[in-house]
Amino acid sequence: MSWATKLAKPYRVEDGKKFRLKDYDPGDTGRLRSREHAEELLVKGVATLAELQDKLYAQDRWAVLIIFQAMDAAGKDGAIKHVMSGVNPQGCQVYSFKTPSSEELNHDYLWRTMQKVPERGHIGIFNRSYYEEVLVVRVHPELLQSQRIPPELLTKDIWNDRFADIAGFERYLARNGVVIRKFFLNLSRKEQKKRFVDRLDHPEKNWKFSTADVKERECWDDYMAAYEDMICHTATKHAPWYVVPADNKWFTRTVVSAAIIETLEDLNLAYPTVDDEKRKQLQVARKILEGRKETGKKNG
Repeated sequence: MSWATKLAKPYRVEDGKKFRLKDYDPGDTGRLRSREHAEELLVKGVATLAELQDKLYAQDRWAVLIIFQAMDAAGKDGAIKHVMSGVNPQGCQVYSFKTPSSEELNHDYLWRTMQKVPERGHIGIFNRSYYEEVLVVRVHPELLQSQRIPPELLTKDIWNDRFADIAGFERYLARNGVVIRKFFLNLSRKEQKKRFVDRLDHPEKNWKFSTADVKERECWDDYMAAYEDMICHTATKHAPWYVVPADNKWFTRTVVSAAIIETLEDLNLAYPTVDDEKRKQLQVARKILEGRKETGKKNG
């Protein structure tokens, strides 16, 4: 078992039937000896991930979709920045889904994200996603009104219906070569408060703070119940959730890195090999290059 698998496995949820959020400690740091140890693994992970992503791009068969969900200040942006720092930008796209636009509200809730599903050979990262529809919309059901859904469809079963639709969508993607990995950055309420205060105390971080964040914090228990129900209904073997401890950013980033590396390693990626005809063409090209004398004016 690789170091990546050992580190990520305890936080992987493939069957949500028995999942309980209280069983996962936001302050857990696993078996890592220290922050320095985690940072060493992260550096190693960044290099490994760059190599694997290069093979993914060259092979051009699989696509990888990575989804991040979390409460405000959990560290989604930082995790994406640090973990993916060595990846070739040509093969990786990050999309942040904010409040839906008027055009987006005129479509079904999966429409805007379906357009951003990564193409083969690429890694796509969703910073928030269609899961907002069973999180923020569930905590604030009045938002359903802006979606202009026919009233007769707004039943008490709407959340279970959405869970079923999302699970079906992810099963469809998996059957078409899109590998899905979902991360819930599990932040404690105490640590969130600490980070909010830090944003207020440091002028260079003021821009990160929003009064809306404080208002949402008042709904903490409702959000935790929504996250638990979401994971219970949508954790599957082909699209598992990773419930990653988020109180220590250095640990969060290392676990996320390990989980993505494990995912790519399981795909048995390799650079494409050429057939006999192509090999003959390469041999002819070599002879031409080796037999041609370079000419050109010398400088000066």
